[in-house]
Amino acid sequence: MSFLDVMSCGFGAVILIYLLLDHSTDYNPRRPNEKLTSEVRKLDYQVETGEKNLAVTEQMLSETQRRLDEARNRRIALTATLSERTTQLSSLSEETAAKIEHLNALKADVAALEKDAAKLKAANADEEGSHVHRFVGQGDRQYLTGIKVGGSRIVIALDASASMLDDTVVNILRRRNMDDKRKLASPKWQRAVRTVEWIAAQLPIDSQFQVLTFSTNAQPAVPADELKWLDATASADLEASIAAVKKVVPNGGTNLRALALEIAKLSPAPDNIFLLTDGLPTQGAKETRDALVKSHQREEYFDEAVAKLPNGVPVNVILFPMEGDLMAPGKFWGLARHTSGSFLAPSKDWP
Repeated sequence: MSFLDVMSCGFGAVILIYLLLDHSTDYNPRRPNEKLTSEVRKLDYQVETGEKNLAVTEQMLSETQRRLDEARNRRIALTATLSERTTQLSSLSEETAAKIEHLNALKADVAALEKDAAKLKAANADEEGSHVHRFVGQGDRQYLTGIKVGGSRIVIALDASASMLDDTVVNILRRRNMDDKRKLASPKWQRAVRTVEWIAAQLPIDSQFQVLTFSTNAQPAVPADELKWLDATASADLEASIAAVKKVVPNGGTNLRALALEIAKLSPAPDNIFLLTDGLPTQGAKETRDALVKSHQREEYFDEAVAKLPNGVPVNVILFPMEGDLMAPGKFWGLARHTSGSFLAPSKDWP
């Protein structure tokens, strides 16, 4: 009990002391430093502004990087294009140099040909020297034919049908069954071949020509991939054409329309045509099953073919008449007259 009394007294003493003490405290807060506050605010503003500028700068940097990448890609593309163009320029330069060299060579060839032509004209003032091909006839008779071999582009068209084997129907049928060697030796055919050679001998030196043969079809005497003009000054082409004509074996019918269509393929168009034939055509655009072609049909085939010939081109007809074709001379004479050409039915010893 005494212990509890002691403890109670001690606790009461503590409470008494607590009550006696002054629990009030002096509050003296410090006033903020306005200068430092201003500096802090300034720094906060600078930080905020710096963050905004940093974002803008980063965006500008990103855009600049993008443009830099695009510029780099364009530079690569331009470099590739420049390399390609440089290669092309080099190739074109080489090609141009080759063309210039070729052109110079052609000019030299032209100059040489002109020089040779001048020499030929100067050295050959007689009649024989003015021709591109030499032809010597077998007879001594002189002919006034009225045929002038002139023009810049001349077509020589030779009828190579079976009727060119002879003048009579009976002999034509007989010779048609012979071998090719005897067909080629036919007097009428040999006259036609010599006539082609005679015309070739009269070609102007500065002209172009083409020799065509026709029967059922029409084709150049010298086969070629493309029908084109040949130069009369090229003796090899002229001799080859004449040699080819000498090897042609007459055969088949006569399709004058096929010849007209073949002539129409020549570009530019001819300005003189020499037609060597013996009568009106026996074939036209439409095939006929009749074994015998009547006279009025042959006239229709003739008119159909003439309509296909180039307009305004003289047609010079050399006719080797055969029996039974009474309308042929009048028709071919009318063609020559209408086109301002000439017509000739020569004797058997011409040319």
